[in-house]
Amino acid sequence: MKDDLAKRLVQSLKDAGINFVTYLPETRLSQIIPIVRDDPDMELVPVASEAEAVTIAAGATLGGKQAAVYLENTGLYVSSYSLLTVGKQLGVPILLITAFLGGFPDQRNSFLYATIGRHTIPLLQGLGIDYIVLEDGERLEIKIKDALRTANSLRSPVALLFGGEFTV
Repeated sequence: MKDDLAKRLVQSLKDAGINFVTYLPETRLSQIIPIVRDDPDMELVPVASEAEAVTIAAGATLGGKQAAVYLENTGLYVSSYSLLTVGKQLGVPILLITAFLGGFPDQRNSFLYATIGRHTIPLLQGLGIDYIVLEDGERLEIKIKDALRTANSLRSPVALLFGGEFTV
């Protein structure tokens, strides 16, 4: 992802109200990490597992923060139980900033991720989590605000799946 697109993504998160981000490092969207880390208005919490990321973000949300979890889509599998119990059953809105590895729009797709990408959307549908696939920066700010508003309205996690120019 180009630096200007990473800056727009983080600014869009801030403008939507996100002020707390948990993450497990990955490569596709990693340019956002130093931008979030250096922003005094945002709190960044590294974790050892995506399931931890979801539960920590949920705790921050219940404590008054507007939280997001940054993970690759393989982490959706790891965090499924937490997304169902904390996100869906308890009604905690969390924005999932998800690198869409292996999907059609993944510009670095390979045999390692193709199967994972193929099953990402059916997994989200099975969990009852709304999602949108973003392939470019067109209307990025509006799409992020819409996703967060949807998460808060539904009191549920919502996933942004980043592919295309976000994965270059």
